[in-house]
Amino acid sequence: MSFQAYLDAIENRTGKTPRVLVQEAEQRGYGEAGVKAGVIVDWLKNEYGLGRGHAMALVHVIRNGPQISAKHVGSTGAHRDDSDMLWLDGQATRPGP
Repeated sequence: MSFQAYLDAIENRTGKTPRVLVQEAEQRGYGEAGVKAGVIVDWLKNEYGLGRGHAMALVHVIRNGPQISAKHVGSTGAHRDDSDMLWLDGQATRPGP
C-alpha cells in the first residue's frame, strides 16, 4: 500500500481529511517535540479505530509534514507513490494525474 493510499484509507474510515486530523493532533499538542508515537497511535485507535500501520502513517505526517522520501516515487510495486508530496486535503479535491 502506498503512503497516499494509507492516508486515503484513513479518510475513508474517519470521514476526516488527513489535514483535519493533523490539525486535531496539533491542537492536542501532539505535534510538539518529544511526544511519543505511542501517544498519538493510542489517540487515533481510541478516537477513530485506526490500526497501528495507518496511525503510524499519520504520525509521520504530524511530525514531518506532507513531504515523504522520494525512495518509492516512480518505483514499481505496491508501495509506490506518484509524488514525494502527499495530498492532505481529501480524495475529492486531489488533482488528477
